[in-house]
Amino acid sequence: MELIYQKFTRERLSPAGVLEAVDFDIPKDFNFGFDVVDALAKKCPEKTALLHLDRERRERRFSFAEISALSNRAANALAGLGIGKGDVVLLVLRRNWQFWPIIVALHKLGAVAVPATDQLQKKDFVYRFRAAKIKAVLCTAEGEAAGHIEAALPESPTVRVCGMVNGLRPGWTDFDALMAASSPDFSRPAHSNDRDDLMLMYFTSGTTGYPKIAAHTFSYPLGHVVTARYWHNVRPDGIHFAISDTGWGKAVWGKLYGQWLCETCVFVFDFDRFHPAEVLEVIQDYKIDTFCAPPTMYRFFIKEDLSRFDLSHLKYACIAGEALNPEVFRQFYESTGLKLMEGFGQTETTLTVCNLVGTEPKPGSMGKPNPQYEVDLLTGEGKSAQPGEVGEIVLRTDRKVPVGMFRCYYLDEEKTKEAWHDGLYHTGDMAWKDEDGYFWYVGRTDDLIKSSGYRIGPFEIESVLMEHPAVLECAVTAVPDPIRGQAVKATIVLARGFEPSETLKKELQDHVKKMTAPYKYPRVVEFVSELPKTVSGKIKRVDIRGGTK
Repeated sequence: MELIYQKFTRERLSPAGVLEAVDFDIPKDFNFGFDVVDALAKKCPEKTALLHLDRERRERRFSFAEISALSNRAANALAGLGIGKGDVVLLVLRRNWQFWPIIVALHKLGAVAVPATDQLQKKDFVYRFRAAKIKAVLCTAEGEAAGHIEAALPESPTVRVCGMVNGLRPGWTDFDALMAASSPDFSRPAHSNDRDDLMLMYFTSGTTGYPKIAAHTFSYPLGHVVTARYWHNVRPDGIHFAISDTGWGKAVWGKLYGQWLCETCVFVFDFDRFHPAEVLEVIQDYKIDTFCAPPTMYRFFIKEDLSRFDLSHLKYACIAGEALNPEVFRQFYESTGLKLMEGFGQTETTLTVCNLVGTEPKPGSMGKPNPQYEVDLLTGEGKSAQPGEVGEIVLRTDRKVPVGMFRCYYLDEEKTKEAWHDGLYHTGDMAWKDEDGYFWYVGRTDDLIKSSGYRIGPFEIESVLMEHPAVLECAVTAVPDPIRGQAVKATIVLARGFEPSETLKKELQDHVKKMTAPYKYPRVVEFVSELPKTVSGKIKRVDIRGGTK
């Protein structure tokens, strides 16, 4: 079979060219491990695939040939533990380098990988083990996750194998030693997988209720060609740095599939806690040329003295995870000359709305639909929204299901049909588009504030508040109001040098009245030291709603 990744290193930057690059027949037995990783190991064996810094910033480099051999060792080790086609394996590996060869090994075996964060507690592991019918778990020795897993095991009858990397605890298999003792040769099985078999599952990072399990097939990696080539703007000779723990879906968006399809070196910094100055220093020292991070981190970057860092090698910067406040865009651009290219997608999809390479971003806009998706905005009456009219972002799949869309919520037909029916996948996110076709985020359907007959989107108010120098982070939610039904509440983390006061509260309220419609101003303002967030870093508005202080 022709090397499939070669299609994506060519110049096709127009929307039509992007669609041409991804609109092709996927081989029936496509497998990222064999058809991309092993193919690259033959084509460019010495080329650096992964540049890894541990918590002490000790460096390790892995070539494509080494990743291929290590994934073979991991595949043989897993097979020796009884893991094979269709088995479901939970990976709690933080940003340790072992994640990359192990997930590729699971692909080669035809098994199903389920990455997870090490911030989970016992009850979270019990739920995940049972809901996904996990057979094996591979965990890092660092942190507290292993203890929570051990506590969960008596209530998790499907788990048969527990392996550990970077250390060992009693009762666990030393997976590092097992890998080292295994053969670096692994032949492709005659029927390792079909392109429509399940390959990867993520528990969604929902802010309410138990997370659902978004299940993806073996064709999923190819959906990230647009992510890497046409949004991250990666190059075969470049180094791409995306900030994400491997337990989040953003890790495979920015640290694996699309990047290696484009022959790019993936950069990983396994820091314990995020310190903006340290990350900026790493970008400087390693001459990172393409970078992606969530809005929260850029908000901290612009509060640093960016002139202290040589960021001249950084050529492209993207942002995802939550909507981008225009003020963050403006300050980062003034400091670096780089326009942040926002993108939007979900665990269930790949990149769906974005600012592609070669387009001019509008500060605060999500961009335009990725050409591989048919995106629409639907009003409450089920009609396509007109320019300026708010609607739910939906994906039309009646003519074709795009490469990269999830297949289902695992073992939950009811929730699958609830979100995806009549040829439409409902994202649950609200937006409006302007006359030029740019989408502007409003909020989740359940985040809209209904006050005195007005429908108020929280993101617009948050963006106005972010323009004030006192505001580092904020979340806007509804609180009950006996007259208006609901009132607007702003929960605010202050920037360094500012202290909570009634005077500052009034100043922020007046700022919102001045910058947007007066009825949108926050009648309730609460100052906090930090905002509650999900394990994937999204603000948990459900934990903020309700009370007043």
